[in-house]
Amino acid sequence: MQVLHGYDSLAKPFPSPVVTIGNFDGVHLGHRAILDKVVAEARARHGTALVLSFDPHPSRILVPERAPKLLTTTEQKLALLEAAGVDAILFAPFTLEFSRLSPQEFVEQILHQRLRAAVVCIGANFRFGHRQAGDAALLVALAKQLGVAVHVVEPVVVRGEVASSSTIRRLVSEGDVRAAAALLGRPFALTGALQRGKGRGRQLGFPTLNFAPEQECLPPNGVYVTETVISGQVHPSATNVGVRPTFDGSRLLVESHLLDFSGDLQTPRLEVLFHDRLRDERKFPSADALKAQIAEDVARARQFFVQKEKCDLRMEEKSSPAR
Repeated sequence: MQVLHGYDSLAKPFPSPVVTIGNFDGVHLGHRAILDKVVAEARARHGTALVLSFDPHPSRILVPERAPKLLTTTEQKLALLEAAGVDAILFAPFTLEFSRLSPQEFVEQILHQRLRAAVVCIGANFRFGHRQAGDAALLVALAKQLGVAVHVVEPVVVRGEVASSSTIRRLVSEGDVRAAAALLGRPFALTGALQRGKGRGRQLGFPTLNFAPEQECLPPNGVYVTETVISGQVHPSATNVGVRPTFDGSRLLVESHLLDFSGDLQTPRLEVLFHDRLRDERKFPSADALKAQIAEDVARARQFFVQKEKCDLRMEEKSSPAR
């Protein structure tokens, strides 16, 4: 996937670009529905599946006090977009001057003249132009005048919730990582560089791998059922997000204990996938009390994976063709 920064990086127009527009924070199921349409249209036309995104996030220029805490890092987003089949992403600078473009100017100057869009795919709630004056219906009308087709993709609803970045941020911030995963289409993930700790976990009999998370949107401090990804290998784990109050800690860390694993792991980076929340982080009266609670947490995490394996087997049996 090509990653371009600024309109000047377009040395020549892409062949038959099929364009979608947005920040795609989280690359959730709603985004995936749009991207699937973009990729399908691009393949049918032997064209280019192109994402137009903005840097920085528009709210950081227009309403910085209300700018959202992002779900994904740029690296995560690029990997997810590439996995979805996107051919190129153009990060356009978002400025106050750009924000003042009218809907008609945006369509004519950006989509038509700059990108040479053949097709545009958007979500039904898409807004654009100065003060978000343009909506999907206006985009269809303006694009038609320029011979550009527009496909409007309906929202994805899961268990009564519309898959949106704002909803997922709320769920993650509330600790409901299970519901967030349902809208993301995968577990919520934190990443970071491995950091050497003080060996508290090992002293308690539950060694951990530690890192400071790179993401902005974080689940509340507590203990979670997780999987920890190390060099492409996925390990069931129990993870604490917090400051280790029993030992009067103050720095936020993610600490993952790998279930039923022994040995040393050499890795520069970690990724932790969040499946369920077990409890709040709290201060214990002693190290022994904390040790007993961790043992209970680990047992509950193991039980989660036992049940998950049974559920996965049932799903496989249902999906297998009858013999």
